[in-house]
Amino acid sequence: MSGYILKRLMLIPVTLFLIISINFIFVQIAPGGPVEQVIAKLEGRNIDASARFSGSGSGIDSSKASLSSDSKYKGAQGLDPELIKELEKQFGFDKPVYERFLIMIKDYLCFNLGESYYRNIKVTDLIIEKLPVSLSLGLWSTLLIYLISIPLGIKKAVKEGSKFDILSSWFVIIGYAVPAFLFALVLIIFFCGGKYLDWFPLRGLVSDNWSDLSSIDKIIDYFWHLALPVTSIVIGGFAALTMLTKNSFLDELSKPYVMTARAKGMNERQVLYGQIFRNAMLIVIAGFPTSLISILFSGSLLIEVIFSLDGIGLLGFESVMNRDYPVMFGTLYIFGLIGLLLNLASDLTYHLVDPRIDFRRNNVN
Repeated sequence: MSGYILKRLMLIPVTLFLIISINFIFVQIAPGGPVEQVIAKLEGRNIDASARFSGSGSGIDSSKASLSSDSKYKGAQGLDPELIKELEKQFGFDKPVYERFLIMIKDYLCFNLGESYYRNIKVTDLIIEKLPVSLSLGLWSTLLIYLISIPLGIKKAVKEGSKFDILSSWFVIIGYAVPAFLFALVLIIFFCGGKYLDWFPLRGLVSDNWSDLSSIDKIIDYFWHLALPVTSIVIGGFAALTMLTKNSFLDELSKPYVMTARAKGMNERQVLYGQIFRNAMLIVIAGFPTSLISILFSGSLLIEVIFSLDGIGLLGFESVMNRDYPVMFGTLYIFGLIGLLLNLASDLTYHLVDPRIDFRRNNVN
């Protein structure tokens, strides 16, 4: 097994390189880079914007914004070519594409993710600052989804066709059909000081006076702020896992070894949890990394926006919209690395749950 783990670890840098390379190519093709962003502000007569984009603090002479020029950038007519050159140098676009790519790969090998174009802060510091919010949403939501979906799916499989199965299926259908952000809006209307109740806060992960609270009060305040965002994600995300668990158990219930176990005198609990559970849970375990990554980096994006939670999902979205390439590629790099490590963890969990699975023998890559 150690050989398989080593092989997978060696594949991680190659996979990350391909991910970064493909996205780098698409970014070069896509219009509206950071230089164009500044030009658009200057053309809008927001001349003070030039000071915002002076990463080294040297500044850009805004008086150059009134001269005519021919430029490869759309909307650059009327701007001094020297200003365009300063912008290109500031954002690193004065170098050839291949050189910029090689510099980026070299820096990423040392986990140097660069500095944000617009925030004057290192990308690693920015990700570390935003990560606790997304981790809180992702981990608690995933934990609750599994704690609810697995027992519910098992009970639906055992009582298949009963009133409980039919009634619970309606809730599953609603949870599957309605996106999490709509549940979030409904919860805000009913519980965040709308026309009804004012039980929960609308903004942030903690209160403004959180640092002044006692340890117990800090924990209460933390979960108080998380209650509605996590509930929104759980309601919108438990349906698929519930049906996956149910179908996995139904598939196992029809197999001969189950009838053999019952014939030997095992009670229903022993059959379910002693014989079926391990086999049925394999497919559920396989989906854990995907579920966590989906909730952590994409599923919680709108939830972060709605509840004003400044997390890493919102950070990645804003970096794409603003063409903040260091943040965009930095978050992509971290997302990819975490995803690959979680997939490896999923394979190892497969083996722990069922030692009969041997990835070396089956040549699983």
